Amino acid sequence: MKLSVFSPVLAHLSLDDALSFLHGLGVEQMELGCGGFPGTAHADINALVKDNAQVKKINDAFARNEMTVSALSVHGNVVHPDKAIAKKATDELKAAIRTAHALGTDRVVTFSGCPGDKTSSCPNWITCPWPNDYSELLDWQWNEVLIPYWKEIAALADKEGVKVALEMHPGFMVYGVESMLRLHNAAGKAIGANLDPSHLLWQGVDITEAIKALGNAIYFFHAKDTALDNANVAVNGVLDTKSYADVLRRSWVFRTVGYGNGDFKKMISALAAVGYDGPVSIEHEDSLMTPQEGLTKAILYLKEILINESNSTKAWWI
Repeated sequence: MKLSVFSPVLAHLSLDDALSFLHGLGVEQMELGCGGFPGTAHADINALVKDNAQVKKINDAFARNEMTVSALSVHGNVVHPDKAIAKKATDELKAAIRTAHALGTDRVVTFSGCPGDKTSSCPNWITCPWPNDYSELLDWQWNEVLIPYWKEIAALADKEGVKVALEMHPGFMVYGVESMLRLHNAAGKAIGANLDPSHLLWQGVDITEAIKALGNAIYFFHAKDTALDNANVAVNGVLDTKSYADVLRRSWVFRTVGYGNGDFKKMISALAAVGYDGPVSIEHEDSLMTPQEGLTKAILYLKEILINESNSTKAWWI
């Protein structure tokens, strides 16, 4: 496993300065945000796909700092009912798939997306089966929109030798293990999971069991924690639309690894057990810590618990 950092937390720094900072802390890779929600502070996939000089500039910066690209990230809603929004996200996704190898990686991270209904201009995330309108709409979203879309993307990814890792995230069609495996099996093996524990913990998921269930469908891993406030959960449950900054009143908040409910030693061990030896990429979104403090704590914590050597001898003491 290699330690990576998702780049938006360092958007205030130039690419060279961000890479130098990370290298100095012993980080080996950067997950390069280059479109969609992650932004384009360090790279713009729309420029990179058209300009080899821009690709060389990025590669030179990584080489100077003895770092590599763990993945290109272009999180967006590729099946948004607003066609302009969907096209922008799709163009960025396809550009990232076509550019990944030129930047030394075979992984692209994004969301599955969420359609609307047949006439809406906003996404419609279905979370219950009744009234029957919801079940009927959910079937349409999956069978008429999501699966056909991702089959097409899987074909492109296969052609380019790239794995697309979908972050399982509430608000989008793929938000947990069951929905991830459904799309993985329907669309093609080029489509797998970016397992971010922070989005699953508050849903009540046991992350080690999720890792075992997903197995070799895990293509990427985000190291981000979530802390649940048991008193607020007892009163309001886990669905919470209050600001992430409202730490004292929310049922849960994102935290730097080690400060929430996640047991990352167990997670890392479960990843090793299913054969995952890819990037472990820190995504720092902690309302109580500055970007630099939270990121530094996460790096120091994970450096001590990552499993870096593949145990090819297995039970060597027998």
